[in-house]
Amino acid sequence: MSPEQNERITRVGPGTPAGTLLRQYWQPVALVDELEAERPIRPVKLMGQDFILFRDEQGRYGFMDRDCPHRGADLAFGRLEDGGVRCLFHGWLFDVEGACLETPAEPEGSKLAQRVRQKSYPVVEKSGVLFAYIGEGEPPAFPHFDCFVAPSEYTFAFKGYLDCNWLQALEVGIDPAHASYLHRFFEDGDTEASYGKQFRGASADSSLPITKVLREYDRPEIKVDPADYGLRLTALRRVDGDNTHVRVTNLVFPQAFIIPMSSEMTIAQWHVPTDDGGCYWYAIFTSFGQPVNKQQMRAQRLELYELPDYMPRVGRFNNYGYDAREQATQTYTGMGHDINVHDQWAVESQGRIQDRTREHLGSTDKGIVAYRRLLLDAIDHAEKGERALMMIDETQAGTLTGPPSIDGIGPGDTWSDYWKVADQKRRKSSQWAA
Repeated sequence: MSPEQNERITRVGPGTPAGTLLRQYWQPVALVDELEAERPIRPVKLMGQDFILFRDEQGRYGFMDRDCPHRGADLAFGRLEDGGVRCLFHGWLFDVEGACLETPAEPEGSKLAQRVRQKSYPVVEKSGVLFAYIGEGEPPAFPHFDCFVAPSEYTFAFKGYLDCNWLQALEVGIDPAHASYLHRFFEDGDTEASYGKQFRGASADSSLPITKVLREYDRPEIKVDPADYGLRLTALRRVDGDNTHVRVTNLVFPQAFIIPMSSEMTIAQWHVPTDDGGCYWYAIFTSFGQPVNKQQMRAQRLELYELPDYMPRVGRFNNYGYDAREQATQTYTGMGHDINVHDQWAVESQGRIQDRTREHLGSTDKGIVAYRRLLLDAIDHAEKGERALMMIDETQAGTLTGPPSIDGIGPGDTWSDYWKVADQKRRKSSQWAA
């Protein structure tokens, strides 16, 4: 890849090629939980721009530029009162739609408020995540994916910060081969105690621990197929003559993936740039079986991430918790048993913006190659003012369901049917997905 191409697909500030594209999609900007505090207002940095997100007394969400349109003071410190956010500097008041309700320091009878607006943007809540749209024109519709249509008790949302460019954070999720190495455990744990933990349970339709599959069958055959939403990736590991481990994951354009977490739960995860050198991942966990134990899921993740900003407790600053003895005896990385740490090391160690001119891609990188082609093509369309993949209307959104995301052991000669049958079986037994 040339330096120019690398710049084209990584830089996200206003007016950049990738930034222009990504602004035409809904972006996760906060968890609903983050506005449950006594003072429900937060600063948000998104693609190099500064915003505030708040909830007014009526429960409405507002998302707007952070600098007051009067003289540029910081609205993140504003007072939430009287139907909006009030700037501390001169008391100007703005509602969730950016209308200026009051300019109290002005003379009695002043009409200035009628001529002032703060730039505001649409914001909606989906399954515990607040999404904002900062692009031009009408935003696309939300596809009718499982993570968006499942009842609240069957979903759980969380986030975490990564100190690197959004693109390398996304690309780890469309690389099926890395799991056999980066997430390798030398011993198999108790699969019955794996709730809420990825790659720690048993593969569906078997008692075979996923850890054993990844460790012993480390040369997957990877297939990449185009889909209406982006790409479907299938990783096949031949267990024996009669059985194949089948893992189906999905790239949802432009910057999400949907992957299996366990036999009953999937993860939909977005990678959202704060700027060129940092991003947050936002995940919606969706259960097809029992309602999600949100308290347990949250407690598990707060062992690694620190509030209020969901910053990781390990990172470059403490060598990711690396332990040489552990690396020799327990895990491939020596960085603990939480795979989020493994992924964090992998993507952050590439630098804040990976230099892709130095890459030597292999055959297992075919998903990454296919995605970069989609991305470059979509950037070209966006620069011309044309619609790109997943810029959909409500009619199109209704046709985009699922998508199937399966990790299981199926018949060796009919794996292509297995994942479809397994998906239907899981849906038919679900309280909500049937």
